[in-house]
Amino acid sequence: MEKDNTFETLIGSFISDKVGIDDHFISDKLSQHLQQNILTLIEQKKMISAGTGSQDKLSFDKTVRSDAIYWLDRSHENEYENEFFDQVDDFVKYLNRSCFAGINGYEFHYSLYETGSFYQRHLDQFKNNTSRKYSMISYLNADWKESDGGELVIYQNYNDKKIAPTQGKTVFFKSDELQHEVKLTRQRRMSITGWLKRD
Repeated sequence: MEKDNTFETLIGSFISDKVGIDDHFISDKLSQHLQQNILTLIEQKKMISAGTGSQDKLSFDKTVRSDAIYWLDRSHENEYENEFFDQVDDFVKYLNRSCFAGINGYEFHYSLYETGSFYQRHLDQFKNNTSRKYSMISYLNADWKESDGGELVIYQNYNDKKIAPTQGKTVFFKSDELQHEVKLTRQRRMSITGWLKRD
């Protein structure tokens, strides 16, 4: 029942304001394990510079986007990543059952913003591929302060939202509707970012 309450918080806030927010979608314990995974990937030099555009039109411009990523996959057999995927699977089932969303796939990656990194204003859907229906971001940053920057800003005409990337929080919105950006961060900023898809 606790999971359903969490999912209902995320969906309910999305329905009322086009941006779903739940402060405890991921437990602190799981957040800490996922954060440690990112730190290990940094040591192993497996985090790669992120680009913009679809795979056949991928470009790299650090004046637009300066984060690093690592794609998640169940085949990695990482117990904490798979625990995250289990949570997403349950959420997708709940979303499809309650909202008839028709989601039949997803993709997620770790996202690392080192100090001084940012991502300019953009949409999350490609012009030549509309399979991404919902964007979903889960934050892994304990003890984040306002002075650390790195806010997610979602643009909604006269109701722009500035969201702090605090540990456990998940944000959910339509990929083709809301432009957004990541403000310059003054501390290392970590998250899992992904998209719920309908092919």
